[in-house]
Amino acid sequence: MLNLRCLAIVFDLDETLIVANTMRSFESRIEMLSRRMDIEDDPVRVAGMSAEIKRYIEDRELLKEFIDTDTVTDNGRIVGTQKEEVQPMPGVQERLVRPVIRLPERNAILTRINPEIRDTSVFVKLRPAWEDLRSYLTAKGRKRFEVYVCTMAERDYALEIWRLLDPEANLISLNNLSDRVVCVKAGSKKSLQHVFRDGGCHPKMAMVIDDRLQVWDEKDQHRVHVVPAYAPYYAPQAEMANAVPVLCVARNVACNVRGGFFREFDENLLKKVFELLHENELLDLPYAPDVGDYLVCEDPNFPQSNKDPAPIPEGMSGAEVEKRLNGRAYQADQKQTSSSIRPSDDARVPIRGTVGSSNVQPNGGSMAIVPSLFVTVLQEIGRLCNSKVEFRSTVSTSKITQFSVEVLFSNEKIGNGIGKTRDEAQVQAAEKALQNLQSQQTCHIDIDPTRSPYSRYACLGHKRRSSEYLKVN
Repeated sequence: MLNLRCLAIVFDLDETLIVANTMRSFESRIEMLSRRMDIEDDPVRVAGMSAEIKRYIEDRELLKEFIDTDTVTDNGRIVGTQKEEVQPMPGVQERLVRPVIRLPERNAILTRINPEIRDTSVFVKLRPAWEDLRSYLTAKGRKRFEVYVCTMAERDYALEIWRLLDPEANLISLNNLSDRVVCVKAGSKKSLQHVFRDGGCHPKMAMVIDDRLQVWDEKDQHRVHVVPAYAPYYAPQAEMANAVPVLCVARNVACNVRGGFFREFDENLLKKVFELLHENELLDLPYAPDVGDYLVCEDPNFPQSNKDPAPIPEGMSGAEVEKRLNGRAYQADQKQTSSSIRPSDDARVPIRGTVGSSNVQPNGGSMAIVPSLFVTVLQEIGRLCNSKVEFRSTVSTSKITQFSVEVLFSNEKIGNGIGKTRDEAQVQAAEKALQNLQSQQTCHIDIDPTRSPYSRYACLGHKRRSSEYLKVN
């Protein structure tokens, strides 16, 4: 993978790339929304819930027609099923043919997990811009990422959903499909070590695209790019409201992560490896790059301005599909979304921040801010001054296990930090760098606590540039 300049990317399925519903899950969501409407006094919210119920009912009727007749009536025209043969994986002799209806104008697909059991029919909505992300991963036949899937869904369901997302098996070949689609039991933590149990990749070389952070093992969370949960019934226009769709932002993040990783690999690790001698001490060994150093990790405790109740979790859990396939009664969907996780604001920022709070005295006074702002402000200074800001991991000389990070501003070291975690060391390094810039009388920073945490007034400069007064919103 290193020779091919290739990293790994791990996708979640439900509410990240798709939303899928059965008749049972449609009915459950309609019933739940109806109960909410009965106790809601705000007419605006009532109207929103009513519109959401209408969207559920419309798709439920299409699914019911598909179950009963193997056809759907879409905008007055009757669309019949296409028999799609599922290419068997190596070692599997059974030939499987599924009835499928594709509705490209709705960005939807109807399929049947078990062709022999009509109750396993599902209505699948594909997330907009998936084709853009998929095209980036396969552009010009050049492999940029090895693709994996990690989901809490039942295996047959997961394999069919991935077939719909990657029908030509360009992202994961049939030979690798069995190992690359990893299903985790509901309630368990996802882990990159489990995803790469065959040793095909090191977790440091992998990034994750998921709508939930806490389902991942704590040691892997800094490698997760969290996307807002896909909610086509709750907010159908939300995906296209921003100039850049969610999955296009994920594509840009993946591009920046890959570029940053291999730049550090070439300039730091590879270069220093050739300078090592047999007599060198252990502390002289260069630190290997980590994908997590180039991801923006949002603060899940950041208060949301939207006070509306959280949307009903979309999609369906693997437990539901498993019960339906086994003929058992349906139970309520247990999947919960983290409504407090916000999408990344700018995919161009290559360094991630951390969660928590700290005290800083940028102007001699004390104010509480989230530590990730140190990194964000420093990056903004570099961007406005056309200066490259880099965070590089170094080996701590302390006798106890600690992480050490140094900050380079236009290839000049301006700060360093040491902490029990790399996040802590990075924040400390950014804070010291800001203090050093200020002490050089080239930079004045004021973070206004009464405004949004990402609003700041700054008089920024650099000794290679004249000072200028900037207002950053």
